[in-house]
Amino acid sequence: MNNFTFYNPVKILFGKGQISAVSQEIPAGARVMMTYGGGSIKKNGVYDQVMEALKGFEVIEFSGIEPNPHYETLMQAVEIAKRQKIDFFLAVGGGSVIDGTKFIVAAMEYEGEDPWNIMAKREPVTKAAPFGAVLTLPATGSEMNSGSVINRVSTKEKLAFGSPFTFPKFSVLDPESTFTLPVRQISNGVVDAFSHVLEQYLTYPVNAPLQDRLAEAVLLTLKEEGPKAVQNPQDYETMANFMWAATMALNGVIRVGVPTDWATHYIAHELTALHGIDHARTLAVVFPALLRYKSETKKEKLLQYGERVWGVNTGTEDERLEATIQATIAFFESLNIKTRLSDYEVGKDTIAIIIQRFEERGVKNLGERADIQVQDVKEILALSL
Repeated sequence: MNNFTFYNPVKILFGKGQISAVSQEIPAGARVMMTYGGGSIKKNGVYDQVMEALKGFEVIEFSGIEPNPHYETLMQAVEIAKRQKIDFFLAVGGGSVIDGTKFIVAAMEYEGEDPWNIMAKREPVTKAAPFGAVLTLPATGSEMNSGSVINRVSTKEKLAFGSPFTFPKFSVLDPESTFTLPVRQISNGVVDAFSHVLEQYLTYPVNAPLQDRLAEAVLLTLKEEGPKAVQNPQDYETMANFMWAATMALNGVIRVGVPTDWATHYIAHELTALHGIDHARTLAVVFPALLRYKSETKKEKLLQYGERVWGVNTGTEDERLEATIQATIAFFESLNIKTRLSDYEVGKDTIAIIIQRFEERGVKNLGERADIQVQDVKEILALSL
């Protein structure tokens, strides 16, 4: 097992009725900006619950944060929050709203020339305004980590950042808040969370059996509960299990002491930035192709994954590797998530654009072995056509 430092200060309030506890988690007298998306929280009762919990606080609302949150929109929130002297933020929504709020709180304290440089130039975030979250869409794990991914519409870029200062102070996870989610968003959430685990698990062995089995436990839970969530999104126990599994997929626990990959995410972000394809769907396109392309260097963990998660234990090594990849594809497809670029009417011209972008950025050494170069990205994307 590799050396590691683990830090996660997020307080989780899980279960029915926990939104009411928000008032006890926000400092008395705080001026609060509540951030949210397109307004679905006003239809499912979450908005009313949050506003009831915020009685006694001065609250400014900022709505309209998009899926794959836009830098341009978030900077409007920063301007309003500074003008209104906001000192606490509450993100109410899914991963995009929470990611967007992480950028807002970092930009609130940013003292450089251009806040976009937090992503574009990897300028470190050394302080941020405090915030909490009320999760309404299990998927990204953003409610219990410090990472964020932001889109800049004007340049069609999608870039990430993270900092120890952008963990939520607390997050509320009430499964009932997910009961009115569209099936598409639930399917996306399952695939997103599943992919997060694969990025941290399908690398190479370092004798970390606990992390392996924790990762496999999350994968098996998503495999079992994900389809049930799609079929019956108002079943409390199912949604509770799905919600907690999605959080555990990316709260840092399963990555400690092991190598991680993240090349799939890096590549897939470009497909969302260029074509607006749902994040989870871009992952479902890139992952099978990358696993095929890197099957030799990932062989040991791929065979382990196949046996322990999908019951693939007969045939030659090559047959088992292919059966494991096929099982993964079949799972994604069973959730009505297509797994080829052609399914999204994306072709070779887009691959050329991505390769040009990566060359201009000097992208190199992706993956757990730092052995995926730009030419490899081209081959991986060609496999996904």
